[in-house]
Amino acid sequence: MASDPSRSRRVPRVTRELVRLVRPGQWVKNLLVVAAPLAAGTLLQPAVAGRVAVAFVAFVLASGATYALNDLLDADADAAHPVKRARPVASGRVPRRTAAVVVAVLAVAALAVAASVGLLLVVGGYLALTAAYSAGLKHEPVVELAIVALGFVLRAIAGGVATDTPLSQWFLIVTGFGSLLVVTGKRESELVLAQRDGRTPRRATARYTTAFLRVVAATAAAMTVAGYALWAADVAPQAREPWIAVSVVPFTVAVLRFLLDAEDAQAEEPERTVVADRVLLVLVLLWLVTYAVGALL
Repeated sequence: MASDPSRSRRVPRVTRELVRLVRPGQWVKNLLVVAAPLAAGTLLQPAVAGRVAVAFVAFVLASGATYALNDLLDADADAAHPVKRARPVASGRVPRRTAAVVVAVLAVAALAVAASVGLLLVVGGYLALTAAYSAGLKHEPVVELAIVALGFVLRAIAGGVATDTPLSQWFLIVTGFGSLLVVTGKRESELVLAQRDGRTPRRATARYTTAFLRVVAATAAAMTVAGYALWAADVAPQAREPWIAVSVVPFTVAVLRFLLDAEDAQAEEPERTVVADRVLLVLVLLWLVTYAVGALL
């Protein structure tokens, strides 16, 4: 019996749409699980690296479930949006029932993988938090900033929990306020671009002003830099070389550069901003090198 050519074409198309549904371009955010072991200087130990890899997979699965759920719940609103209507569920290329199955399968898989490295509560908390966000909290100004930032913090905490790495107060301060800075910069860019293009921003963003967001961003930036500098001063004497103290300089300049990108509406997709802004990319690399030399060698 001859095969149906149209059916064979549909299968790869559906597969591509399912991949788009879980947004692989966003998975880079899950690399935050390396933060705690890197800070402790243990990341290169095989056992630690292996558990970090498992934590990364758990968050890839969990974040995929989150993105699929968000698109499922927003399908009607996205269908009326000039850009978001092309998303898999809003466009109808992925049926809603299929999207719901994807959410359930990925969530269960994420919890199963997380349990193998002691992250059941962390990943479970992440899934519950992001589900509440998708269900309505994303429309609450300020609250939505805190929830998205907390999602980043949970990733960083996961790396510590999975590898039994102690999490210092400085680590949590820098991670927390650094995450808030990135999220606020993203919202500021979204608001500026919407005003520039005459578009209506998302409900929560519409209640912000650029002045308010810049105050939040400046506060978060100050706390991030102060926390990092105090942490560096605390641990630098134990390092073989003063490179951790030196790393404060590129770290601080990188934070200031990101603030400028946000004001220029260039931080709508922070993960791409780092690559698109070559100066910022060089600063981040300088920070990573100076920090890594002090922490790992």
